[in-house]
Amino acid sequence: MEIIMAILAGLLFTTGVYNLLQKQLLRIAIGTALISHGAHLFILAMGGLKGGAPPILVEGIEQYTDPLPQALILTSIVISFGVTSFLVVLAYRASEVNGTDNIEELRGNDYE
Repeated sequence: MEIIMAILAGLLFTTGVYNLLQKQLLRIAIGTALISHGAHLFILAMGGLKGGAPPILVEGIEQYTDPLPQALILTSIVISFGVTSFLVVLAYRASEVNGTDNIEELRGNDYE
């Protein structure tokens, strides 16, 4: 199961990087969201996908689930939601002010 999760995380990272390299601001925001989801799956796979008892330590229980990966993923979800929300609002505001979400067509760019 860890192999499938690692492949899925790799695909999410790949599509996220591809979207980050695009010229539209909305695709860049989607790329960061995909990379964060790939990181969530990566953390989950690195924590191990073993079945066991709940993460309650009681005498006599030898197999229990480690709660640390789930706590890290929960924290990561909150942070990635905040970053994605900020990027979506930033892309919306930039497209409203400039009339486009294409980075090359934004006003103030004198790259040519």
